[in-house]
Amino acid sequence: MRVKMFTDGAARGNPDGPGGYGVVLQYTDTKGNLHEKELSEGFEKTTNNRMELMGVIAGLEALNRPCEVDVFSDSQYVIKAFQDGWLDSWQKKGWKKSDGKPVLNVDLWKRLLAAAEPHEITWYWVKGHAGHPENERCDRLATAAADALK
Repeated sequence: MRVKMFTDGAARGNPDGPGGYGVVLQYTDTKGNLHEKELSEGFEKTTNNRMELMGVIAGLEALNRPCEVDVFSDSQYVIKAFQDGWLDSWQKKGWKKSDGKPVLNVDLWKRLLAAAEPHEITWYWVKGHAGHPENERCDRLATAAADALK
């Protein structure tokens, strides 16, 4: 089963304000019917990067069987970690960056790796706030979830 997953995160007053994530999952069945599911959640005190990670985590954790997943995100933090090998390097160095400083959000990176494990994932970066329909939809979900906590 092939799933398209669009994600976005938002934080108001980054790093100590409310934030949220938004996810749109899309699946086309064998009859050509599109099925969609939206996910969002707000958090009282968070950062934009944590919300970007939580969007992907929530989307992957919502899948109830191994899938081929196309993940679309405007977060270079998330996409480059996979595409450019950052995660492999961080893990080999005991969750330290190339400058020797600790990797931030290790708890969420570990959760994301566990959520990703059963799936075959292709990662795509999309430019944020550039009119991409699903990315804009995820942004509205994320910001609404954050604003609900103000």
